[in-house]
Amino acid sequence: MFATYHPGNSLLHRLSAGWKIALVCVLIVAVSVLVRAPWHVLPALGVTGALYAIGRIPPRAARDQVRPVLPMLLAILALQWIVADLDTALRVTGSLLVAVLVAGLVALTTRVSDMLDAVTRAARPLGRVGVSPDRIALVLVLALRAIPLIARQLRQVTEARRARGLGMSVRALVVPTVLGALTTADQLGDALAARGVDD
Repeated sequence: MFATYHPGNSLLHRLSAGWKIALVCVLIVAVSVLVRAPWHVLPALGVTGALYAIGRIPPRAARDQVRPVLPMLLAILALQWIVADLDTALRVTGSLLVAVLVAGLVALTTRVSDMLDAVTRAARPLGRVGVSPDRIALVLVLALRAIPLIARQLRQVTEARRARGLGMSVRALVVPTVLGALTTADQLGDALAARGVDD
C-alpha cells in the first residue's frame, strides 16, 4: 500500500474499515486458491478494476500502487520462469499484482486511524490472554510504514546501479535492499526501546 488516503464519498469509502480489511483478506486468499492458470489472473484484475471504479479512484492512483513494486514483480517473474516455467511465473506474479492493487485500494479508501481502531477492536479479546491490542496496532502502523520505506530503498538501489552503468540481476537488486531494510529496522528498534515501548 503506497498511497495515502484519497478522500471521497463512494460506497467503499463509507464501508467500515473492519469490513474492508476482512474483505481484502478474503479476496487475496481467493486469488491464491482460485488462480490455477495464467488466464485466471484476468478476471481477478477485472474485479479489482471494478472495485477501483466503485471507489472512484483515478487510474493514476492505481498506477502508483504498482510502479514502486514493478522491479520486484519483474524479478519474481524472471526467477519463477527460471526455477519453474512461464505459466507458473505469470500466475504467481499476476496474483501478487492483484494483492498489491487490492491492498492499495484499502489504503486509498480508508484512513489509517480507522484501520488502527478496527484492528484494536478486533484484537481486544486477546487482552484476556495477555496480548496487548495496542501493540498489535503498533505492529500494523510499522508494517504500513515499512512498505514505502522498502519501496524507496528498492528504487534507490535501482537508480544507483543505473547511474553507474552496472547491469541488473536479482541478487544485485535484492541484497542491498534487504541490508538497507535491516539497518532501518535496527534503528527503529533502538528508537522504540529508547522511548520505553519495549518495557
